[in-house]
Amino acid sequence: MKKKIVYQCSNCGYISQGFFGKCPNCNSWNTLEEKEEEPSKKAPSKNNKDALKLKSVEVSSDERVKTSIEEFNRVMGGGIVRDSVSILTAKPGSGKSTLLMQVANDLANKGMRVLYASGEESETQIKMRAERILDKLSENIWVYSVNSLNSVLDQVEKIDPQFIIIDSIQTFTLDEFPQRPGTPTQTMECAYKMTEIAKDINKPRMIFLVGQMTKQDELAGVRSLEHLVDTVLLIEGDSSEDLRSLMATKNRYGSTGEIGFFSMTEKGMISIDNPSEYFMTRRSENEQVAGSSLSVIREGTRPIILETEALASKTFLPYPSRISESIRREHLNTLVSILEERAGIKFLDKNIVVKSAGGIKVKEQASNLSVMVSIVSSTLNKPVEANSVFIADVGLTGELKNVPSLDVRLKEAERMGFKKAYVSKYSNVKEENYKNLQVIKMTNILEVLQKIFSI
Repeated sequence: MKKKIVYQCSNCGYISQGFFGKCPNCNSWNTLEEKEEEPSKKAPSKNNKDALKLKSVEVSSDERVKTSIEEFNRVMGGGIVRDSVSILTAKPGSGKSTLLMQVANDLANKGMRVLYASGEESETQIKMRAERILDKLSENIWVYSVNSLNSVLDQVEKIDPQFIIIDSIQTFTLDEFPQRPGTPTQTMECAYKMTEIAKDINKPRMIFLVGQMTKQDELAGVRSLEHLVDTVLLIEGDSSEDLRSLMATKNRYGSTGEIGFFSMTEKGMISIDNPSEYFMTRRSENEQVAGSSLSVIREGTRPIILETEALASKTFLPYPSRISESIRREHLNTLVSILEERAGIKFLDKNIVVKSAGGIKVKEQASNLSVMVSIVSSTLNKPVEANSVFIADVGLTGELKNVPSLDVRLKEAERMGFKKAYVSKYSNVKEENYKNLQVIKMTNILEVLQKIFSI
């Protein structure tokens, strides 16, 4: 019987009955490849267990494994779940392999057997990196440099590791499939096999897959890979800076908005356990400078003191510049317009540059008041009063707006030793709840500027 011919996209795996120059699914050109359609075979069921009532399922308190890296534990939701599959992706050189080697050594020191399988580096290269970032190598780590996942599975049977790292999943192949490494078929089948290993009810294992990133800063491969795994982790950070942020874009066992901060050093990724100290400059009353103000933002569930710096300089061009690495240019223009119309401060002849300490991206509105205060401070060349934070959104009317979780933010400001907090008059916080922090409620931006700068 003559086999049927189909066309499969080498980029996304889409299968078409006819040939197209452009893939209808991912819009890539010249990626449809001719292949023979394999007859479907109904595989026998491998599952011999019965369904359980949800109420009768037992969950023990030791299902999570905690490491000594607190920021890593935070992003994972309190630790690594024993029968989970996670994937970690980032740009080249961001510290993926470094972080996982630190996690592996930490778990190995706790008595767990670890298998580190790499399809990109040799055993010697892995050893050299480990010696550079680790003070002492554990006896419980096995390394294996190979591109065959079948060989890795043989080593899993021999070593019986509790923690497995596959670096990276796009470089591995299964012998049963003829496709080359990195194709959607090979990547997904390898991921399916590792998921099967992790979810074994008799021997649950923790598995981390390293995922390559595309030029569009997305996880390479089909979207099904992200749906398959339990946790998707992303490391962000400029390679020229030492700050790295670890974010969970998907987490079946925890919050997806949680972020952990690390400092990339010669000794690996160092956990920043108190980010508020990292993203602000401690100055005494005699050291205050113009153009700086502080706010309290939230990254995940954690409040962080963030310093915003602004520079207003005279322009000699028809159109002044508005530059910011931390907030969108359109957003900065909006805040400047509010200051011009609601506070009467003109910036027609001023270039304005805004940035945040540490280069952190400001994504929420609670820092709007702080940004505007720093701009006016630089324009007037007057420093902001010491030990003050500004926590409010500012509407187009110039009114201060309440922000979510204000109590949590104020408690962080009080913990860090601040004495004054400027918030919206319409917030429902009670001033008497804060012994060492004066909560000052204001109506609009003009009222704030008049009190601080006496304008």
